[in-house]
Amino acid sequence: MTADAAKSMIQIAREDGAAHTVPPVDLGARVRELRKARGWTLEQAATQAGLARSTLSKIENAQMSPTYDALKKLAVGLEISVPQLFTPPAAGQINGRMAVTKSGEGAGQATATYEHELLADALRKKNMLPYRARIRARQMEEFDGWVRHDGEEFLYVLTGVIKLFTEFYEPIEMRRGDSAYYDATMGHNVISVSDDDAMILWVTSLV
Repeated sequence: MTADAAKSMIQIAREDGAAHTVPPVDLGARVRELRKARGWTLEQAATQAGLARSTLSKIENAQMSPTYDALKKLAVGLEISVPQLFTPPAAGQINGRMAVTKSGEGAGQATATYEHELLADALRKKNMLPYRARIRARQMEEFDGWVRHDGEEFLYVLTGVIKLFTEFYEPIEMRRGDSAYYDATMGHNVISVSDDDAMILWVTSLV
């Protein structure tokens, strides 16, 4: 796949995902909301987090700025991650989106080096672009330079044996069940070293 083809595929997947600005979160209100969602009193939540009741009360009422240690205790007590303390819940909380792609029914996109089958193609505004690829290329000379694009990428070998070439690392031979996660702005290409075309699963981030 050429660099232009890769960028085109990623751009198409992003076309309906307009950027938006998330307003800052009121930490006190967020903590209170999380506590009440669990049906906990101040005393119960403070005990769960290992904090003094008065400390938790001051945090909820914006009377003090918690230390990072206190934030970690809060997160552990509420059974969430620290970033989730500052992340507003999405509108509607759960939207129930789902897309099922039966084997062989993905949208096809073929190039001289790869044959892609786009998965979950019906969903718009995705955060990831999943696709299965048949690796036709057998040598690096078949590529028109490095493939590179924004985001991060996950690769999982389904069948056959491949060689993963990257801009800053030595080529790596990979077999069924092997996987790699890498920065997609780094040049990368994949060839099959099997007698038959290898098959891989690729997942590319879109945010």
